[in-house]
Amino acid sequence: MLDPRIYRTSLIVVALAVIVVAFSLDNQATPMNATLTPDAFNGSTAYATMGSLAAQYPSRRPGSQADASLAGYVEQSFRQDGLQVQRSAFNAQTVDGPREIETVTGTLAGLTPGSIVIVAHRDSTHVGAAADMSGTAVLLELAQVLSSQTQQRSIVLASTSASIGAAGAAELARNLPQPVDAVIVLGDVAGTDVRTPIVVPWSDSTLVAPPLLRNTVAQALQQQTGLVAGEESVGGQFLHLAFPLAASEQRPFAASGEPAVLLSASGSRVPAAEENTSQGQIGGFGRTVLQTISALGAGGTVPPPSSYLRWQGKLIPEWAVRLLVLALIVPVLIATVDGLARVRRRGHRVARWVVWVLAACIPFALAVLAVVGLRLVGAIDIAPPGPVGGDALTLGSRAVAIVIGLGLLIVLSSVAVWWFFGRRMWSGRAAPEPVNGRHRRRPEVPDDAASPGAGAALMLVLCVVTLAIWLENPFAAALMVVALHAWLWIVGPEQRLRAPWAILLLFVGLLPGVLAALYYATVMGLGPVSGAWNAVLMLAGGDFSVTAALEWSVVLGCVVSLVLMIVRTARRARPAEVPITVRGPISYAGPGSIGATKSAIRR
Repeated sequence: MLDPRIYRTSLIVVALAVIVVAFSLDNQATPMNATLTPDAFNGSTAYATMGSLAAQYPSRRPGSQADASLAGYVEQSFRQDGLQVQRSAFNAQTVDGPREIETVTGTLAGLTPGSIVIVAHRDSTHVGAAADMSGTAVLLELAQVLSSQTQQRSIVLASTSASIGAAGAAELARNLPQPVDAVIVLGDVAGTDVRTPIVVPWSDSTLVAPPLLRNTVAQALQQQTGLVAGEESVGGQFLHLAFPLAASEQRPFAASGEPAVLLSASGSRVPAAEENTSQGQIGGFGRTVLQTISALGAGGTVPPPSSYLRWQGKLIPEWAVRLLVLALIVPVLIATVDGLARVRRRGHRVARWVVWVLAACIPFALAVLAVVGLRLVGAIDIAPPGPVGGDALTLGSRAVAIVIGLGLLIVLSSVAVWWFFGRRMWSGRAAPEPVNGRHRRRPEVPDDAASPGAGAALMLVLCVVTLAIWLENPFAAALMVVALHAWLWIVGPEQRLRAPWAILLLFVGLLPGVLAALYYATVMGLGPVSGAWNAVLMLAGGDFSVTAALEWSVVLGCVVSLVLMIVRTARRARPAEVPITVRGPISYAGPGSIGATKSAIRR
């Protein structure tokens, strides 16, 4: 089926795309400089406030009475400092189910249009958790310091709840007064157990906080604390953009077009309940925020979030990545189209094998629809609008039962699909068909799961679903590129590869997906069961769209189909090698090859 010449020629497109990407690299924006020193921030006062509030409100689950009382304390403190205070309540999905959540905002009017928003959550899923209260303590100290200064831009200080899943931050992002220059979300700003990156830019889409904001906060952090903000590797950035699973509160602001970062010593993870805290740490982070506010207030306009990769101090824009990924898909797509024409000319069926490949996707699609159905009937009532890290994820008996039930659904439906589709087509032969309405028939050809028709159908479905993913997210489609090129050589050649080589190429194609799963399991602290339950919650809560879930269901169905093809190819008997007794076309078979002849030269 595969013509290597067509495949090799198509790789010229990849070379041209690489040249375009090389010329698309851009320089990063230099950070803004502050005009005022941030020495007014009192770290000892903020540290004392953190300890006092953590002791007074040890258990402050989102929407609880303690959470509401703490909101009242923040409101009173803002009023005493002369801020314009607004307190609003709304219903939201939290890790404890539907709750009424309150948001408290205090505003200091500025001289010019625009506002700088500082956000800190006050709730916690752990009892005590002083480090989780550090952001609120810094927020209260900032209110006292900033109220005595004249502000160039308006300052909005916001106290939110339902931090796990970012329901409070999402509601705040929808109701912020415009225009917004920047949003800085405070996480753990007192913990001594530092995880990088400290400045987290990710969102729930492929949009990332602008480099100008990231670099400004990172410079202030290094000057005030001596800590380096750190940065994800190119691979880590790629995976964050391929599967935007940010579990922290800066996530929903980018969806509203606001440049936002999280500033946290724990990175994107939830700090431990008994994490050690430091007065010097909270003072340094408080001065970092104060210096950043001064720099943003005196500087120019911060650009909106965009999609890019940072590499060696340069920026690779999203359009260049999209072009390169498409160029990598094109050679496989052209070879597949050519292969389809070849197998059709040789009498192999393709349409029936397309149905067979799509049938393998049915069990995974049923699991997706089951999750949506369970959410609609209320069986999944805990579905926050975002991913939940393993530090805050609770696995109850219902969660475990749902995960096990979905696994059984996939297994049983796979058996049913095999009974109705796979068993009949496993080792069948194509029935002869009329050609052009005449009575003569096509020659009967092998038509089982190891046939060229099945391979062509698999590559056709795989190329189509990869292009569909590429249209939505080129970074996610890039994870399919390795599989496209590796698996083409499993099903493409006329003489199929032996089982060990086919299995090796199968795992090479699966490697990007496996690395992505391991990466997020490490970053978010998830195990196998908690990771599966997190995926269920994201699908039920709408953070992961049903369309994307169905697309990846098709990919999983293609993996199952490919495994069956490899098994069938290995089981198919290879023709016995017949010893050569007559010299063939690779050597001379003319006169004189089997005996002496008279010379043809005239004497």
